[in-house]
Amino acid sequence: MNLPNAELRRAIIDTCLAMNRLGVNQGASGNLSARADGGFLITPSGMPYDETKPADIVEMGFDGSYAGERRPSSEWRFHRDILAARSDAQVVLHAHPTFATVLAVYGRPIPSFHYMVALAGGDSIRCAPYATFGTQELSNHALAALEGRRACLLANHGMIVLGNDLKGALALAVEVEALARQYVYALMLGEPTILPPEEIERVAEKMRSMKYGQGGGGEPDPDAPRRR
Repeated sequence: MNLPNAELRRAIIDTCLAMNRLGVNQGASGNLSARADGGFLITPSGMPYDETKPADIVEMGFDGSYAGERRPSSEWRFHRDILAARSDAQVVLHAHPTFATVLAVYGRPIPSFHYMVALAGGDSIRCAPYATFGTQELSNHALAALEGRRACLLANHGMIVLGNDLKGALALAVEVEALARQYVYALMLGEPTILPPEEIERVAEKMRSMKYGQGGGGEPDPDAPRRR
């Protein structure tokens, strides 16, 4: 039997394994989805990633229907709602990285203490209010926190990041966790200096011109002198 989207299914599993290997996630927690065939593919509920096979990845429609032998992740609602609302996102990654979750349990967003916060689409990485996992309430909170952003924290829970592809989503998740770790350490010395919104917009524009963080190494810095 030919499995539809077999290559994408394998890539989803490989990305989940990389999430754990890179410290973005632990065990069977977290979940991942990617657009496919007018709907999306999503990781199954409660399966360890090292035991997950391509056939275990669940095919879902935007009406909440699903096909296959496995049940979809319990967080399928926010995956569906985000992909439905955000045409700029092809992938939704949810994980429980340590430092992002430390901030999330205090309901604390990540402000622009470092210019790399701009990678997430604005001058902060917001923290959505708490709601029980898998509920429509949590999905609604996540959508609001992601407005104009490509990453958010979920209070007492973890993080969500959006990507143009699986590689990009994973890279952003790693970056958000690095920022969370740096911010937690900075807070040990006191409140850090926060960069103003106009500087973050300047940084974001420079990143866009370089295609920074979009894979392939990006374009040369237009301000860099050329070697003769």
